[in-house]
Amino acid sequence: MRPLLVLIAAYLIGSIPFGYILVRLTVGADVRTTGSGGTGATNVSRRAGKLTGLVTLLLDAAKGACVVYLSRKALSSGVDINWWVAAASVMAVVGHVFPVWLGFRGGKGVATGVGVFLSLSPLALGWAGLVFLIVVLATRYVSLGSVVAVMVFPIFVWLVSIFIEPVKGLREILITAITCGALIIF
Repeated sequence: MRPLLVLIAAYLIGSIPFGYILVRLTVGADVRTTGSGGTGATNVSRRAGKLTGLVTLLLDAAKGACVVYLSRKALSSGVDINWWVAAASVMAVVGHVFPVWLGFRGGKGVATGVGVFLSLSPLALGWAGLVFLIVVLATRYVSLGSVVAVMVFPIFVWLVSIFIEPVKGLREILITAITCGALIIF
């Protein structure tokens, strides 16, 4: 029963629409009527400024990291914890993309995914972040940088595990990375 409750909590935490709330509070508008229509940091920046976008980015990433932390704390190691943490991580991104509070219309899930993967494989995330920066600087498209970064992230997880340090729960992290990446690209 506890693992099921963890998954529900992960979805609900992921579905907290920080970008929507911050834009409502700062400019009194619905961020989903601007730009891409998402509730994420890039769209918030377009509507309410870079500072509000940065706060949104940090809060959305924090909820992803929070889900990983709370999942590990709530579950005992005897319940195949790596699979449940992986499932909770995916549910946090699903919650961000399809928040119950906003009629299942949220953001793209990138920042929430960053928080999840900062907790699961920070070194691989750093390499994917470098790829993100290169793509954004070369093209000026944050969305393209995000797509390319989520595509190469599983490769970096695997490479880090082989060449730098073994990653505990490698299979689960790879499946989570591929699932979240597909959701973000979708």
